[in-house]
Amino acid sequence: MGFAVRSFDPDGFSMMLNRLCLALIAAGLLSLFPRGAQRSAADDEAAKEESPPVASVDADDGDTGSSLSAAAKLQFVADPESLRALIDRARQSVVVITFSGRNEYEKGLGSGFILRKDGLIATNLHVIGEARPISVKLLDGRTFEVTEVYATEKAQDLAILKVDAQDLPAMPLGDVDSLRQGDPLIAVGNPEGLTHSVVTGVAGIRDEVQGMDMIQLAMPIERGNSGGPVINLQGQVVGLVTLKSLAKENVGFAVAANHLLPLIEKPNPVTMSNWLTIGVLNPRLWETPRDSNRWNQRAGRIHAAGSGRGFGGRSLCLSRQTLPDIPYEVSVSIKMEEDDGAAGLIFFGDGEDRHYGFYPSTGKLRLTQFDGPTVYEWNVLRDERTPHYKPDEWANLKVRVEEDRFLCYCNDELIYDLRHDPDFNRSGRVGLAKFRHTTAEFKGFRIGRDLPSSQPDPTVVRAVTKQVRNIPTGRPPGEDLLSALSDQGGDVQSILERRAKLLERQAERLRQLADGLHARKIAQQLAEELHRSSDEIDLLRAALLVAALDSDELDIVAYEQEVQALADDFLASLGACASEQDRLAAFQTYLFDELGFHGSRTNYYSASNSYLNEVIDDREGLPITLSVLYIELARRCGLDVVGVGLPHHFLVRFEPQDDGEAQLIDPFDRGRELSEAEAVRLVESHIGGEWIAPSFDAQRPRAIILRILQNLINVSTSRNDAEASLRYVDAILAINPESPQHRLFKAVLCLNTGRIDEGLAETEWVLERQPEEVAIEQVYRLKGTLEAMRSGAQE
Repeated sequence: MGFAVRSFDPDGFSMMLNRLCLALIAAGLLSLFPRGAQRSAADDEAAKEESPPVASVDADDGDTGSSLSAAAKLQFVADPESLRALIDRARQSVVVITFSGRNEYEKGLGSGFILRKDGLIATNLHVIGEARPISVKLLDGRTFEVTEVYATEKAQDLAILKVDAQDLPAMPLGDVDSLRQGDPLIAVGNPEGLTHSVVTGVAGIRDEVQGMDMIQLAMPIERGNSGGPVINLQGQVVGLVTLKSLAKENVGFAVAANHLLPLIEKPNPVTMSNWLTIGVLNPRLWETPRDSNRWNQRAGRIHAAGSGRGFGGRSLCLSRQTLPDIPYEVSVSIKMEEDDGAAGLIFFGDGEDRHYGFYPSTGKLRLTQFDGPTVYEWNVLRDERTPHYKPDEWANLKVRVEEDRFLCYCNDELIYDLRHDPDFNRSGRVGLAKFRHTTAEFKGFRIGRDLPSSQPDPTVVRAVTKQVRNIPTGRPPGEDLLSALSDQGGDVQSILERRAKLLERQAERLRQLADGLHARKIAQQLAEELHRSSDEIDLLRAALLVAALDSDELDIVAYEQEVQALADDFLASLGACASEQDRLAAFQTYLFDELGFHGSRTNYYSASNSYLNEVIDDREGLPITLSVLYIELARRCGLDVVGVGLPHHFLVRFEPQDDGEAQLIDPFDRGRELSEAEAVRLVESHIGGEWIAPSFDAQRPRAIILRILQNLINVSTSRNDAEASLRYVDAILAINPESPQHRLFKAVLCLNTGRIDEGLAETEWVLERQPEEVAIEQVYRLKGTLEAMRSGAQE
């Protein structure tokens, strides 16, 4: 697939699919619909300390709420021969589209369908790429070369191709506007190379996705399906498969087929001879040995993508410009998509494998002498971090070649000054290079005796900065300011853009500072609460403080009052002489049946389930947060309840004041009462083995809060949210500053977020104490990495 989307509109869609599946089961037709993969709790075990219980859903056999029309059901059930005939006709009209890849061993593959019998083929624009020869293959084995790209529409990702053929089996277009949610659909394509494969599904909502008019599809979509037709039960094309959802299994999107009509009526044809020149580098200016398809040009910028055919993915783009006599300079500005990418300038090249290279690589600036085709003949001369190179911004690289040395610059700052190997041809070629899987963009390639600075004149920068320092925020810039800046000369636009980026970064840091101050204040309050004796700790307030770490608008007092109001309502409903057991039974009914509190099953690994305020609002949560609410509400209702922390789950235990027996209760499972043996089986179902030495000791409030914080760390870590993880770790260290594991974890987070000094302080804390449970050699290694980063930032 050329594209993918990460979200889809679930409103009513899941319910409609459930009902449709029930209708299909009743009709004996479920085999027409592929079964989606189910994700087990074990797949996400590392994401939380607690694991969701496996739930079963009982379907109502009498459900008749499917949006699948009665006529459609009848056609599926009563006339299977017509369905098979329809599919056979569709397969005759579907084509396999291939285009030559980036070398002779690669080919792109997609789908399309015959739009008109005189040789018009419809597909997605992203299927055919640019500047590639294209061919189409029919079901009967005939293959045709595309003679013309008849029409394209980038906004809707559509293309119509022309082949030299007549009397082809075309498919008619259908009325997309009459399509309803739940209507059955059929898609034919070439997923993963399985040519003319058929899948069935249903229509979802019609909506705009990535700017395109899309029909949501409940069917599996794979690479190679793109461009294939989506047809209704009348054999008419209503859409072209375009996108695969990355958020939901077996959900895709098709661009509405009615957008083909304007292309048929008003085409914009491009002959293949011209199509093959789109984006191609000017051969008078550039030579790309072995890898011409890795390099292309748009809007004056050179783009490079994919892995080159050379060792390490090396790919060269050599300039054909005549070099001046020594001394001379060569420069280019570069930006890469990947943090671990590598691309930049080459010089002293022999046109093959020998050259020097000066380029960013994995965040550093590297200078390498390439003496041959393999890594064993590559000599990295320098590889250092510098504050003058910022991976997420354009960087201007420049090499100045002199008689006996060369000087390497980044953004006009001298980085390396070395003598060159006398065996190299000093009049060798210059150009560009990329390595590995890097996607890079180059602009402003220049060769000259003394190139002008890539940076704006400092005098102009100071003048422009002064003029815009107090720019008004309540209105757009006025004519007087525009005129004054126009008179400055120089590249004022780039100065303003840099100034804007600087202010944006400063604003981001100010917001980060405000968030940090809030989190520190909350962590201090949390630590003060938990440093009381256990019987004095307000567990409800402590859990709300945890939620407040991520919300500066959380009104803790309001939620404390709400919980008290719930307790008051319950007590008011009790008879005066209710026994403890009667009170417990009534409390269970009140909390789970009347108020509807329950465990979160559909979105278990959401941070919201760890925020007690949202658990109260939404009446669903994790075992531990539901247990906290149960404990605190029960206490206000005169019931003694304690928390029991189990591996991957959390329960409460009712401890009667009379001589009655204690009772384990699972708030996640609507107050289900368990014996200890049942609790052991519950734990073993999560851990997948025997629970050695089971323990049902009551957990103290401090341990409960630490466990909630650890759950939040696991969620944020799984989402690569280092800033959130740092908030939770700081809160844990405010409560328990003597935890070496969390000190080290904080050091790693500081490394990942650029807080070098703070990370070093944490490693030094651990090294001073030498705790037995820590591998000290790893701490020294971490400290060394942090020190190297600090040195690089200071140079």
